[in-house]
Amino acid sequence: MRAPTPQPPPVGSPEAWLDAIERAADRGRLAPSVHNTQPWVFAFFPDRLELRADRSRQLTVLDPYGRELVESVGAALFNVRASLAGSRIAVAVDRLPDRADPDLLAVVRPGPGTPEPGLARLDRVIPRRHTNRRRFAPEIVPDDVLAGLALELAAEGTRLVPVRTAQQRALVAEVTQEADRLQNADPAYRAELERWTSRTPAQGDGVPASSVPRTVGARTDAVPVRDFDPHGHGGLPRHTDSGTDETLLLLATLTDDRLAWLQAGEGLERLLLELTVRDWVAGPLTQALEIPATRERLGRLTAPFLPQTVLRVGRAEPAEPTARRPRRTVVQNSTRPGRPMSPMPPPLSVTAGPEPGPQPVSDGRGGTTWR
Repeated sequence: MRAPTPQPPPVGSPEAWLDAIERAADRGRLAPSVHNTQPWVFAFFPDRLELRADRSRQLTVLDPYGRELVESVGAALFNVRASLAGSRIAVAVDRLPDRADPDLLAVVRPGPGTPEPGLARLDRVIPRRHTNRRRFAPEIVPDDVLAGLALELAAEGTRLVPVRTAQQRALVAEVTQEADRLQNADPAYRAELERWTSRTPAQGDGVPASSVPRTVGARTDAVPVRDFDPHGHGGLPRHTDSGTDETLLLLATLTDDRLAWLQAGEGLERLLLELTVRDWVAGPLTQALEIPATRERLGRLTAPFLPQTVLRVGRAEPAEPTARRPRRTVVQNSTRPGRPMSPMPPPLSVTAGPEPGPQPVSDGRGGTTWR
């Protein structure tokens, strides 16, 4: 006799919350992160989920101030929010809640009202989103799509800046080439990159050779993708044709502090998932943001906002998933490690358009409520 199908607990019950945050952490673990370091810890409590930075995974050469680390955690936070919306749970998010505990980057609690609008449909594509370093087809994202994406990102406190003119594209190419050259000439940078491209499968992190273009001889791309192939073993074709004729996007924030970095990560993941819904893929071009002089020059394109991310966007063959750290190393206080997640509640909406409903309102402390 077939065993009965497990049913999800009633929405709004304590059991539903605990079940939902287990699932939300698993969605958060699928977020993109700098060099796939996955610098986060999810801690469960009966009334909240805490999201912390794991400073032991900071790239001290590439990211000495932790900007990209915090952005990575912000991307995981967005996945948590999307997952909880998919579980039909409204939440309140408190960002940077404790000055005495700077690694506590966000606290998520169940809240009144309805789930954040537009996020449930993004939850469903989280497993499909992967960083793509392949050659892109000669197709650009239409302007009307970019305009819609800009509106979505505004809800995250992030500004989307398309690179449009020939002069702007030339500037992005110039500063990316310069930063790429300076970084690759730095032995400390190369040693750090080597550590994160030589990980074992058991470690579940880092950038595997199978996901990067092979590097043999001089590179000729106008806007070079980061060279993750120190040994010439890359599993993707050598030529990515990453150039100024592709869709190039910058994400920017009005300030340049930890709250802005966290929100930039949330905005980045929202953008990546919105693109995934529409069958676009993306890859980072962040070298110019990691050298102060080139970041300052790139800021001419986003002023008075400050650049936080650069992306190339296009159509390409799917990229393979990268490894994930063992769940036990990033999830604390789990009540059901190793057990399957409960079934999802009935779907809300899977359309790509905006959904009506509550709007984000600042609570005055870096948090968000929905009205």
